[in-house]
Amino acid sequence: MTSETTATAATTALPLTAGRWAFDPFHSAVGFTIRHLGISKVRGRFDKLDASLVVGETLADSSITATVELASVNTGNADRDAHVRASDLLDVASRPTMSFRSTRLAGAGEDWTMEGELTIGEVTRPVTFAVEFGGVVDVPHDGSKHAGFEATGEIRRSEYGLTFAPGLLGEVVKIHLDVQFIAPK
Repeated sequence: MTSETTATAATTALPLTAGRWAFDPFHSAVGFTIRHLGISKVRGRFDKLDASLVVGETLADSSITATVELASVNTGNADRDAHVRASDLLDVASRPTMSFRSTRLAGAGEDWTMEGELTIGEVTRPVTFAVEFGGVVDVPHDGSKHAGFEATGEIRRSEYGLTFAPGLLGEVVKIHLDVQFIAPK
């Protein structure tokens, strides 16, 4: 991408109404995948997520933030979830949340990129998500307008101080978000 293209993408108007869009927690989810023993994947999700979408007149004026309660981890196995919350893994007593703040949005049509900073505990690192814009739809029963997004990215867990059991658990954690926001009235 040339600097001219980058500048144009940063000032492009979004196909969304300007303002603060409300997060729809009932139609949103954050999931993850990590390799176990290098031969299979463990999938899970976090059940408590909050997010904010502020749409400006351009991409440069728009932002996304999100916070996940790490204690809400759910892999479908209560014993494993208790271990993931413990001090040798997520240590939710000292790292209660994971948060994201966008620093740059770019794209057009259905395909977008969201760059930002992901914080787990005291560690903040840059991360990039590929974002698919699902579109905007009017909800017939209440007249609200919803926008949907799917975002995927990955982090290296050791960069956040999550170093338990290398070889047992993979280094790369893939993150997958499906989120909906409701247009301002």
